[in-house]
Amino acid sequence: MSKLLSKVCDRKVTPHIAIDGHLTKTGKRRKTAIDGRTLRHAGYAISQCCRKRIEEAFGWIKTVAGLGQVKVRGLAKVQAVFIFAIAAYNLVRIPKLLEAT
Repeated sequence: MSKLLSKVCDRKVTPHIAIDGHLTKTGKRRKTAIDGRTLRHAGYAISQCCRKRIEEAFGWIKTVAGLGQVKVRGLAKVQAVFIFAIAAYNLVRIPKLLEAT
C-alpha cells in the first residue's frame, strides 16, 4: 500500500482514500497511510461526501435491488440488469431531489 501511495504522491496527486480509524479488539486505533497534510484540506472532506453518496448507491443496489449476487450469465445480461438497477435507484431518489429544490 505504501509503495502505491508514494507513486501517487510522486505524481503530485492527493489520494482521497477512506480512513479506517475505528478501534481494534485491543483498543488501539487502526493505522492509516494518510497523513495530516491530506486530512486538513477542504477538498478531502468534499471528496469523502461524494464517496459516501456513491457507496450508498452501490449498497442500495446490492441489498434492495438484489444484485449482491448476480443471477444472470453473460456480460450483456449483467450490464442490462445493472443499468436497470441504477435506473430504479434514480427513480427512488427523485422525490428527495425534488424536495431539496
